[in-house]
Amino acid sequence: MLVKKRKVSYGFIRVVVAAVLFAAFFAVYHFAELNRYINLALFMALYLFIGGDVAWKAIKGLFRGHVMDENLLMFIASAGAFVVGEYPEAVAVMLFYQVGELFQGYAVRKSRASIASLMDIRPDTATVLREGKEIVVSPEEVKTGEIIVVRPGERIPLDGTVIEGVSTLNMTALTGESLPKDVCAGDSAVSGALNLSGLIKIRCEKEYGESTVARILDLVENASAKKAKAENFISRFSAVYTPVVVLAALILGVLPPLIIAYNDWSVWSDWIYRALTFLVVSCPCALVLSVPLAFFSGIGAGSKKGILFKGGIALENLKAVKTVVMDKTGTVTEGNFKVAQIVSDGGYTEDRVLAFAGAAESRSTHPIATSIMEEVKNRRLDIPQVADIKEISGKGMEVTLEDGKLLCGNLELLAMNGIEVPEKAKEIYGTEVLLAFDGKYIGYIVINDKIKSDSKQAINDIKRYGLWTAMLTGDSQKNAEMVAKEAGIDACYAKQLPQDKLNNLSKIREEKGAVMFVGDGINDAPVLAGADVGAAMGSGADAAIEAADVVFMNSRLSAIPQSIKIARKTKAVAMQNVIGALIIKALVMVLGFVGIASMWMAVFADSGVAMICVLNSVRILFGKKE
Repeated sequence: MLVKKRKVSYGFIRVVVAAVLFAAFFAVYHFAELNRYINLALFMALYLFIGGDVAWKAIKGLFRGHVMDENLLMFIASAGAFVVGEYPEAVAVMLFYQVGELFQGYAVRKSRASIASLMDIRPDTATVLREGKEIVVSPEEVKTGEIIVVRPGERIPLDGTVIEGVSTLNMTALTGESLPKDVCAGDSAVSGALNLSGLIKIRCEKEYGESTVARILDLVENASAKKAKAENFISRFSAVYTPVVVLAALILGVLPPLIIAYNDWSVWSDWIYRALTFLVVSCPCALVLSVPLAFFSGIGAGSKKGILFKGGIALENLKAVKTVVMDKTGTVTEGNFKVAQIVSDGGYTEDRVLAFAGAAESRSTHPIATSIMEEVKNRRLDIPQVADIKEISGKGMEVTLEDGKLLCGNLELLAMNGIEVPEKAKEIYGTEVLLAFDGKYIGYIVINDKIKSDSKQAINDIKRYGLWTAMLTGDSQKNAEMVAKEAGIDACYAKQLPQDKLNNLSKIREEKGAVMFVGDGINDAPVLAGADVGAAMGSGADAAIEAADVVFMNSRLSAIPQSIKIARKTKAVAMQNVIGALIIKALVMVLGFVGIASMWMAVFADSGVAMICVLNSVRILFGKKE
């Protein structure tokens, strides 16, 4: 890191010193009557100081076969200016080129800093308990099942479950969320999170290669390899564009003087100067920089918000989407079942109905059973003593209590036992658990998956961008429709198997256009891969994250409109850069051809426009906070 800082510092100092010397030499050149050779020596020395590295790269490039890069164009143009006696302009070409490089370096470092800030989340060591002793090892050496000790101020090296201690974790680097997370025994702890307060012990559940921090770093490191079509086009365009303009400049510098006055050096000098001006302005620096830097800045802007784009192609495709399709559980909803309603009947209280349900579900680890037991615990209820439990597959439980027989399950279970159920209990939204005691219906409990706090607003924001929304879920039609209605989603498709989701996604694409799919489960992986843009929640399954083009580390639906905003802004900035650069270059090229434009104008049309493109790209990083 120190070496990099020195390089940046030297580059800045060199440009400042060169600019001061150039101003002094320029004044001497115009106001002092010095010998021509003294002026040549002064400007040549300054040229070597500010542009010697560019000239050397150009010469090395010739021997390596890189005959048409910007270094060679700058070298030819500046050397030609010396030949025709325009010493200040020769140095100016290199000076402004280096200023443009300085701005480019700043922009790249700024963009990279947003991404590289994620690199700080990787812990170098892990403290593991072995044979009762604390041993400091590399995270890669820790095995699943081993106990890790994490002290305040340390980052969690591996994913696992807290088994001892209470603390607060800073999750900002992982999710973009500033609100810390409190953890205690039984809570999950992800690698990369910063331990803020107490000492905690964590049982490792994933080896380093499969951990959250490793996955994030892998995504970041490989993002630049997946270039957008626009980036690849610019690279191909410049490869053709550069030799064409060099040939055009050569023709411009040679053909007119041969026709007009082949033996008059002043004519040759004039047309060579025009050719050199043409050559400077035609340098593809601004074009080569404009698009990749815009996409790089877009990736950096996303990382600041906990949105990881897997390359520029993800940004480009996201800009084109017309529809956002989502999974339900874990995406639109929290993915945690909770008791939403208790309805009692037959003279029983809500607490009594819940206590009966607790007795039936006390030996089950099913998520519904867990949610019921959690509510029992919250209400501090005592559950009846259970003598025997018989599970009826797909229907529920038959429970023998000390004072009677209890049925706890769905409508089918009560129907097969001849128990009548009120009509209101047949029209329940959510996952219903019906109960009967001693042959009589006593009430029901509704278990719902609560929608995320930001889901409604996120859907509204998505629609503001003119996008249609839909939900694909394996849940029942009734549940799906209620969630879709509450969140404001336009359409929903229920009882969807993975293949059904893929088929419906294809139909939606045909009807509505390019589709973005957002999911989190293993069953979503095929759909994520099949969508034009696949986005996975950071809390989701590894398979989903692998198949996705974008990862929302905060697992919030609000990341969808944020990612769309970044994608659209990135594409707009890239187009602004390209169109602006081409228009200015074309104008100065025409003016140079007719002898109006000077090399000073050409320098602005090249390095000046490149700097403007750089600054325009960097502003993506400083978007309004939401």
